[in-house]
Amino acid sequence: MYNYFENSKLIALCKDLLQASGCDELTTNSVAEGLCEASLRGVDSHGIRLLPHYLNSLDSGRKNGTPKFSFTYKYPSIAKLNADNAVGLAAGRAAINEGMRLADEYGISAISVHNSSHPAAMASTALFAARKGYLVFAYTNADALVLSENGTRPFFGTNPVCFAAPRRKEEPFCLDMAVSKIPWNKVLLAKNTGETLPDQVIADKYGQSTNDPIEASSLYATGGYKGFGLAAMVEILCGVFSAGPIGRELKSMYGAPMDKGRDLSQMYVLMKCDGAVSESLFLDRMSDLSDMVRSEPSQEGKKVMLPNDPQIENMKKRLGSGVPIDLITVEQLSEKTSEFNLKMPEALN
Repeated sequence: MYNYFENSKLIALCKDLLQASGCDELTTNSVAEGLCEASLRGVDSHGIRLLPHYLNSLDSGRKNGTPKFSFTYKYPSIAKLNADNAVGLAAGRAAINEGMRLADEYGISAISVHNSSHPAAMASTALFAARKGYLVFAYTNADALVLSENGTRPFFGTNPVCFAAPRRKEEPFCLDMAVSKIPWNKVLLAKNTGETLPDQVIADKYGQSTNDPIEASSLYATGGYKGFGLAAMVEILCGVFSAGPIGRELKSMYGAPMDKGRDLSQMYVLMKCDGAVSESLFLDRMSDLSDMVRSEPSQEGKKVMLPNDPQIENMKKRLGSGVPIDLITVEQLSEKTSEFNLKMPEALN
């Protein structure tokens, strides 16, 4: 069961709660916009349902709502950001802003982030720059959740791979995928809603497939060994490159003490879209690519879609009918609004 809310009112609610928790302006705006955009795009597992957990972790000291960001540089277009235990979306926004500045000067930039926390949907950060005309690669490591190939327990996290590119007069292209068949937050959402999950998606504590999200101990990698290999690649770009914790060294999002930071790492690589051809020609060819793929022959009752096309459709639908929030999350948000003497927006249904 779900309640439906206007997107603008959810953004306002998130900002009010984050400000009441003592967050600075960058943290308030980046977290509220990032979580609500994920929900609006239909990525409910990484949307507003995370806000109660974020608020609890801000209160307990795991996350820092007023971080003092510090950049260091060994090479002109490569920076390392000490995120000062910031909320991951705030660290990502700070990194992407610096990445755009450096890319404007050098054509390409790379920002390594350490001492951060959960960055929610990587698309929320990557799209921020893609809408301004940049090509963006975005990665983060995460605590061990992906069942190792031929193993009985996880080593790597869901370590998402995200790429976004600008388009003319429409939302950017955006691929944002966990290296697992589903993200762990979708397992948690299934627990909230009482759903079962498909075969060969989650594994129990013995490394055996199960359909019950309550029994889930790890996730199957997408594409088997290929997904496992992608997880290793992301770990190198994030944890190894920044000299942060890796694999099973990383603290669990939900199982570790809430007063200790998690020290996750992120990596952002940005390129100007006119690095090889003019910006106009690049955007023309992006339009050609999008039109060609979407006009490919499709199966009956279906259509060929590019990454982000389903999310764009969700955005249009939910801007009209409202954003669905599961009842457990609604209850948690209501408790938080009462705690801060705020008012929960009225549901549309």
